[in-house]
Parts: sequence; C-alpha cells; structure tokens
Amino acid sequence: LTDNVTSVFLLGFSNLQNFTFLFFSLLVLLYCGTISGNLLIMVLYLVSKTLQSPMYFFITQLSLCDLLLTTDIVPVLLHTVLYGGSSITLIECIIQYSIFAASECSECLLLSVMSYDRYVAICNPLRYPSIMNHTTCVTSVHIIWLMGCILALINVLLIYNLSFCGRQVIDHYFCDTEPIMRLFCSEISILHNLLMGSLVAVLPFVIIVTSYVYIVIAILKIPSNTGRHKAFSTCSSHLIVVTIFYGTIIIVYMIPTRGESLTLSKFLSLIYTVLTPLLNPIIYTLRNKDFIAAFQKLKSFVLFE
Repeated sequence: LTDNVTSVFLLGFSNLQNFTFLFFSLLVLLYCGTISGNLLIMVLYLVSKTLQSPMYFFITQLSLCDLLLTTDIVPVLLHTVLYGGSSITLIECIIQYSIFAASECSECLLLSVMSYDRYVAICNPLRYPSIMNHTTCVTSVHIIWLMGCILALINVLLIYNLSFCGRQVIDHYFCDTEPIMRLFCSEISILHNLLMGSLVAVLPFVIIVTSYVYIVIAILKIPSNTGRHKAFSTCSSHLIVVTIFYGTIIIVYMIPTRGESLTLSKFLSLIYTVLTPLLNPIIYTLRNKDFIAAFQKLKSFVLFE
C-alpha cells in the first residue's frame, strides 16, 4: 500500500440510528451466547471421555473457528453500532480481514472434512475406526488451519500493493472482501472472487454434495425405518449448518451489491458473522444425547464438588 492512507472509516448501519440501543443490546446478548456456547462445547470435549470421537473432535474445531470469527468481528461491530461508525487504522483493517478470511476458509474446508467423516461412518462403518483414526483427524485439522492461513495470506498479498482511489470509507461494519476492493483503483474484484470462490467455496461444496449423495443412497438401502432414522440423525445437524452457512455465503457474494442490495448484503452477512456462530453449538448439541449427558455430568460435578 504505497498511498499515505493510515486509517479507514466503517459506516456500519447508519439507517438504524433510531434503534441503536436495542440493536446494540441484541448484539451483546448474541455475542455472550456465542462465546458461552462454543466454549462449553470445547470444555465438554476436553473433560468427557464419551465425546472422544472424530465427529466431536471436528465439532470442537468448528467451535474454535466460530470463536475466532466472532472475536474478530463483533467487538468492532459493537463499537460501530454504538457510535454510529468506527475509525480503524489500515493495519487493523488488514488484520481483521486476514483473521476473517482465515476463519472462513478454514470453516469451509472443515465442513467438507466433516461431511467425509459422516460419509465414512454411514457408508463404510466397519472401516471407520481405521480410516478416521486419531492421526488422520489431527493431520487433517492441521492441514485445514494451514490452508486457511495460506489462503488468507494470498488474499492480503493480492490487495497489499494496490493503490487507493481516494475513498477511505467502507460502507460496511467490518473489513469484508467486496467493500475493501472498492477502496482501490484496480479492477480485480471479479478475478479475486473467481479465484477465492473456486478454492474456498466451490471445491469444498462439491466434496460435501458428493458425500451426501452417497450418504442418501446408503440410507435408502437400510431396510428398517429405525435404522434409516438413526443414520439420518447422525448427519442432519451438519447438513443444517452447511445449508445455513453456504446459503448465506452464496447470496452475499454472488448477488451484485449496489444501493439497497448493499444494505441487504450487510444484514445478510450478520447471519454468518454473528448468527451462525451462535446457532452452530445449539444445532449440534440440542438433540445430541452424548453432549447432553456430558453437560449433566459436568454440571453435577461443579455443583457437588
């Protein structure tokens, strides 16, 4: 960045000034719920022997992604809402964008690995322990986080040497891809979206869809209704999370954002930056007997210790 630009201004939600306190209070509640829910999942996994399986290991990594994303976005969002905008340094903006890109890239890759885990569990249960062993799970997670960091670094390097066009205002509540691209003179947003979209979103999504095609075929071959229901229940939570996450991502990044659609895009992006990290622990634990049993055991230990 060769320009003498040291800071940018986040506009946030300028059309919600009459509801500042209500919106701020709601965001604080959602933020507290997200932190509490995801930390609880991680604690339960660490202290409960019944949760020591690949599926729950990947869920804790998803919680870590959500915690990283939430702590990166929401504090700045709260400041922006409370004060009607927020001025941050260019370095802070790049750091926020880098963490956001790394967590989103990692989550896309993690969701695809989780779908493969469910595929092996349902379609090849006898070989599941040998395929999804501890070494495989840990190695895959290391690769996921490494890829997330590398892709985030590529994002930063793509924009680092670009020149500003004089605009230092970001019409958003955080340093997202498209708003940042509008600050620069170079027209690389289409190329950037194609590159990152194919690497980060499309390829993992293809893996997820392929896995679930085989899962559905395998479930339909199960003779008993009880067996089919049990098999489907093991992957239904993951399917819901994938639908919410990818559905929002597709709408936000594939629809051109101009005028009113830009405002809509900001509200929709709240789903994957604020709401999804809150919903993930709820979706994965609400009907999960193992998590409920582990929570009851932990609660009894804390109360009677």
